[in-house]
Amino acid sequence: MAEEKKDMSFLEHLEELRKRLFRAVVGIVVGVIVIIYFHDFVVNDVIMGPRRADFVTYQAFCAWSHKLGLGEELCLQPPNFSLQSTTMGGNMNADVMVCLVGGLIIAFPFVFWQLWSFIRPGLKEREIKAVNGIVFFVSGLFFLGVTFGYFVLAPLSIQFLGNYQFADVENNATVLSYLKLTTSLVFGTGLIFQLPILMYFLAKIGIVTASFLRKYRKHAFVVNLIIAAVLTPPDVTSQLLVALPILLLYELSILIAARVEKKQALAS
Repeated sequence: MAEEKKDMSFLEHLEELRKRLFRAVVGIVVGVIVIIYFHDFVVNDVIMGPRRADFVTYQAFCAWSHKLGLGEELCLQPPNFSLQSTTMGGNMNADVMVCLVGGLIIAFPFVFWQLWSFIRPGLKEREIKAVNGIVFFVSGLFFLGVTFGYFVLAPLSIQFLGNYQFADVENNATVLSYLKLTTSLVFGTGLIFQLPILMYFLAKIGIVTASFLRKYRKHAFVVNLIIAAVLTPPDVTSQLLVALPILLLYELSILIAARVEKKQALAS
């Protein structure tokens, strides 16, 4: 099969790519249909969840605060602001954004599988074995990142930005700005959690090494803390909750790069 793929002409490759992209789009459409079917639950309970005081993240923070003997110190309250649409098509655009992003998240494993199915036949047998189970690991990391983004980053960012005051300006956000914040954090975190996979491929082709990653560990740590400070309320606990998983991903990337180097050294 690999040889057949390598012998394909340029136009045949384009046709194969077209088929894979079409199937990926179909998968996204199916995901969109699922979102539409559960529309009320997705919008009222999932999308608007971080705006309510009974959201699981706020309750968990408050419970931890009492267990740690901090009283109400970590009992975060969601901001009391109203969402508004400032254009005639604002509400419809918000609905479209929810359906598209939600459909893409649901269909992500299938979309990636289509992309991988296009790339896979052009690889050598040992390269395919080296990345065996990649669809499972990429999808798992993606959904882990989405979960972290939704339950940690999104509510902390909404709580901080929604309560931020500038002079006497009333903090009423548009529904599109709210959705852009939440969807970018959730989907973006899902992509950020692909860091170990990315480092694996970069190590395989020799662009990064374990020693390089160790050398710039301190720089990565500082950048990570800055990002965490920007995204979260100004308290150490929230910043550490955001920074720690990314630091663990970085350390995991170092271990992966070291393992790749060891295998390459044994093979040579």
